[in-house]
Amino acid sequence: MTFVADLEPKALWRHFDEILTIPRGSKEEDKMRAFVVGVAKRLGLQHHVDATGNVVVKKPGTPGKENAPATMLQGHLDMVNEKNSDVDFDFATDAIKPVLDGEYLTADGTTLGSDNGVGVASMLAIMEATDLVHGPLEFVFTIDEETGLTGAAGLDASGLSAKRLLNLDSEEEGTLTVGCAGGADTDLTLTLDTTSAPAEATAHEVRLFGLKGGHSGVDIHLQRGNAVQLLARMLSEAEQPGFLADIGGGNKHNAIPREASATVVIPKGAAGDFFPRLDARFESVKAEFSVPDPGMKMSVEEVSLPDTVWSADAGAQVLRLIVALPHGVTAMSNDIPGLVETSTNLAAVKRVDGTLKVLMSSRSSVVSGLDWIRGKIEAVAALAGAEVDHHDGYPGWKPDLDSRLLGIVRSVHTRVLGSEPRVEAIHAGLECGLIGEMLPGMDMISIGPQIEFPHSPGERVQVASVGRFYRLLTETLKELAG
Repeated sequence: MTFVADLEPKALWRHFDEILTIPRGSKEEDKMRAFVVGVAKRLGLQHHVDATGNVVVKKPGTPGKENAPATMLQGHLDMVNEKNSDVDFDFATDAIKPVLDGEYLTADGTTLGSDNGVGVASMLAIMEATDLVHGPLEFVFTIDEETGLTGAAGLDASGLSAKRLLNLDSEEEGTLTVGCAGGADTDLTLTLDTTSAPAEATAHEVRLFGLKGGHSGVDIHLQRGNAVQLLARMLSEAEQPGFLADIGGGNKHNAIPREASATVVIPKGAAGDFFPRLDARFESVKAEFSVPDPGMKMSVEEVSLPDTVWSADAGAQVLRLIVALPHGVTAMSNDIPGLVETSTNLAAVKRVDGTLKVLMSSRSSVVSGLDWIRGKIEAVAALAGAEVDHHDGYPGWKPDLDSRLLGIVRSVHTRVLGSEPRVEAIHAGLECGLIGEMLPGMDMISIGPQIEFPHSPGERVQVASVGRFYRLLTETLKELAG
């Protein structure tokens, strides 16, 4: 156990401390699922694992509250596994190393997993608690939320009776979330001819790194740089001579790429003033993004000559495609001031046997907006000669400002925490959309502590906000039991 277990409230942080030691990347939640089942067994609570791998646990109401309406608490078991390239860490075997940085808890060079580990820890604490007042509770632990909400999509809801849902996956303290965007991914494949690298040439790896990245939904409006697109832009604007052998960066659909690299092969005597031009382009881009990404850096290192390269025309085609693809906010909501309505994330680029693979992840709170941005991606891909594969998406969650549950949680927040909460929709996917579609009439709201920069190694959670979140949650359950 680390110092984390001694933070307050200990009932919650003790479970989170254990969660830090358990591998739980998306689609690799077996050990985390076993941990939850083990807690349920130890407590003698009814539980089952559905065919998809989600865990449902039921806890009776406390004495005198057994016949109150049931309430569902829901969170996801998986986390986004991201680390800085210079950090030696294996998410499959290594325990996350927590670091207390002032008022925040973060991790040493990796994601912390407070998204959604804090929500899961709060559910485990409530499962275990004997000093709380609540009605019958249904705990739903879903899997694989971070790669497309597939756990919630496959949830077996046949044994669930609750008609009100507290989702514990929000990341802004003082905010009651009542709606979210829908989203879907798109794969692009650009098949290009390769040729042998010239014998009299040098190869150089160009790296762009030190960007903040972040969550492709909740952080997309911050206008941080996309490392892959910026690197392609710099190489194109610097009029790279010779051949492009490789370019890549990013690996998660819901994370903005923080690092990217490219291998350029330059025939002997052809470099000219390319590297000074590249330095100049980097300085211009660095100045352009000095506010959202002040830590941006570039390095150039001579490396071994690769066997194959893209032809000069093919390399230019690769760069043009990456530069032309949309990335960032494409529309703001006309109904809710300040809410991003539609966006897309150029999430990952890699070379596979000479073929360029690109992953795009798009979001919108309006169905037609999602269709439009995916159509735009397809149009750019067609101009470049790339094949397009649109994946099935997940639905959004339409706000209900007349929700009875919203009124109760708002009242409890004001009474217990002493402030009127904000009521907002978010530009990110929440499992509420799928669960609400699956269980019509479900009254839903999402709450959480203050979590910043999720899906990046800069992820951090404000420690004191966790205690306030847990108090809001437990007092809401008490109110609902009445």
